[in-house]
Amino acid sequence: MLRVKTSVELKSKLSNTLRNWLPILHSSLSDLGEAMAPFVEGNPLIEIKSGFEESFEARIPKKIQAGYVQNSHSEAIEALTVQHKSLFDVLEEQLDGSLFPTPISRLVARHVVENLDEGGYYEGDAEAFCQHNSITLEQFEKIRLRFIHIEPIGIGARDVRESFMFQLESAQISDAGYTLASELIGHLEDIGRYRKNPLFDEAMRVIGSFKNPPAIDFNEESAHVVPDLIILNDPEDGIEVKLNDRYYPAITIDNGYGVDHPFVREKIKEAKSLVDALEMRKATLYKVGLMIVEYQYDFFTGGAIRPLTLKTLADEFGHNPSTISRAIANKYIACDRGMYPMKDFFTTAIDEDVSNAAIKDYVAELVKNESHKKPLSDMKLLELIQDKFKITMVRRTIAKYRKQLNIAGSSERKGLYQLGRS
Repeated sequence: MLRVKTSVELKSKLSNTLRNWLPILHSSLSDLGEAMAPFVEGNPLIEIKSGFEESFEARIPKKIQAGYVQNSHSEAIEALTVQHKSLFDVLEEQLDGSLFPTPISRLVARHVVENLDEGGYYEGDAEAFCQHNSITLEQFEKIRLRFIHIEPIGIGARDVRESFMFQLESAQISDAGYTLASELIGHLEDIGRYRKNPLFDEAMRVIGSFKNPPAIDFNEESAHVVPDLIILNDPEDGIEVKLNDRYYPAITIDNGYGVDHPFVREKIKEAKSLVDALEMRKATLYKVGLMIVEYQYDFFTGGAIRPLTLKTLADEFGHNPSTISRAIANKYIACDRGMYPMKDFFTTAIDEDVSNAAIKDYVAELVKNESHKKPLSDMKLLELIQDKFKITMVRRTIAKYRKQLNIAGSSERKGLYQLGRS
């Protein structure tokens, strides 16, 4: 009977800890205190002290600070936070891709970028530009509409309706829902009359997720991010994984009530479960960090990131891939090469040896070197990829990768090439 009772108590404790652990695991380090708040409310026996009250230098190892910058305190903080690129920087990186392969297409794209308003809408004088560069308005518009494949999606549109149509092209929605959403976007001032349509909720759910204006994410400065893990690479001591636990909230449990009451016992049990959950978070992330270093050793010694799936880590970890996904969400690693989101060390693999990234790189390389007179079709790209990587794929996957790379179809690329020679 004692054994049964002990087993039930242990199971109950583990259940409470796990219930606390998952939201705490999913939270970023900077939001950890906020994630713990619901477990603290109504418990007078718990006191939590924020982990963000001491100085920066006291919490980040000097080896890592030195690896970034040798100067001031403020520069060190800036170097160890995620460097958010400006909208212009993000767009500039995409203008040199295969989406704008000719001098004329790049000239149009650059004109569009240089004439975006604060919200990301195009407000330039297209007619004057076309006249000055001896191209037709039709040619200009055909190139401008390629911005439908540019991130952030919706950028370069002339108005809200066109921006929403850009975003609709990338949305997850049924064909019938797409048709209705297109009509709704055309009649934004009179959406109410469509409410009885059975697809109305689906269409509005998608439209409601669109960014307006499209550049809204770049209008406000993002908060600084603190790394969960610090990877030290010492020539003598090798690679060391350190948990950045100095930023963790400190939990104090008041055991001095001196009252043997069910309420007090329950609150003490809840408090201990929260402490256990926090320790489980630390242990989980530390182990994930060790595994990342093991699989991505080449990267931390100056090489490239290799294909690694969540399932690979989950199998070794003894957890579901969804748990590993929670563990790396909103988490960052600081090393002597910079600050990286933990998810950057993972790729969705085609098989154990080939990643999506490798396929996409090869597609980009093939298109870059293709004949301008006879661009490669998706079927030809598929054939070349299957031959190189010894894998089986379908044509629509190649088309999806091509769109993600902002690469036009073969017929459109041929037209752009011809336009560039005109």
